[in-house]
Amino acid sequence: MVRFVSSKTLLAMALAGSVLASCGGSGSSERIPVDSFTAEEIYRRGEYELENNRDPDAAVYYFSEIERLYPYSQWAKRALIMQAYGYHRDKQYEEARGAAQRFIDTYPGDDDAAYAKYLLALSYYDQIDEIGRDQGLTFQALQALREVIEEYPDTEYARSSILKFDLAFDHLAGKEMEIGRYYLKRGHYAASINRFRVVVEDFQTTTHTPEALMRLVEAYLALGLTDEAQTAGAILGYNFQSSPFYQDAYAQLRGRGLTATAQGNSWLTNVYRQVIQGKWL
Repeated sequence: MVRFVSSKTLLAMALAGSVLASCGGSGSSERIPVDSFTAEEIYRRGEYELENNRDPDAAVYYFSEIERLYPYSQWAKRALIMQAYGYHRDKQYEEARGAAQRFIDTYPGDDDAAYAKYLLALSYYDQIDEIGRDQGLTFQALQALREVIEEYPDTEYARSSILKFDLAFDHLAGKEMEIGRYYLKRGHYAASINRFRVVVEDFQTTTHTPEALMRLVEAYLALGLTDEAQTAGAILGYNFQSSPFYQDAYAQLRGRGLTATAQGNSWLTNVYRQVIQGKWL
């Protein structure tokens, strides 16, 4: 994961050696009592665990101790954002969301609020797994990423969020395609058409649109609805003529003595008019 932490938040490690010595020796990830140490010393210990021992769980312990011992200090504020980062790095996503949200609620105008918002979005995005799982997290990731883009448009976090938003959006389209293929394979043509239609109408900017149009040709031909099949082929040919999906659709239509031209008056005809003829009705 790319680490987006501001220079203001991540302190230099030049003095870490002396601080660690006072904390009980370098190189040890054993959690030591910290009640007698300053907030800065505890903070540096937490940083050390992240940087050297690569132990996010231990780091979170030290950052949370700052909140407990020095709740109103500037170090507590810095430690809270680092808690969120440590939790996320340790793949404790719910805890990462909780810490990030507490930072946003407590310090909404802070320079690191944008990063906290980004971490919150990442905690959803990085849980998006294989396409076959429930897509609730994908919707939440999209919403959280959109908030970063809209609220902090000129930041590096917005730029990264735009890329992740597109990937998550594509992921949702992939889910529709998976279900559509399932129905199509089992001869449930009307149900499959409904899924492919969602991709064409709602996810037209994703990578799945060419296949969705080809599958519509296949499903409509199976139902004997040749006007719709030809219109789907016409849209596919106009926008994705170099795609292998167009070659497949063209072969299916030609095998029935049909052409890839818009016919009849259906939802696909409306799409054809809007996308190809520019007639937004």
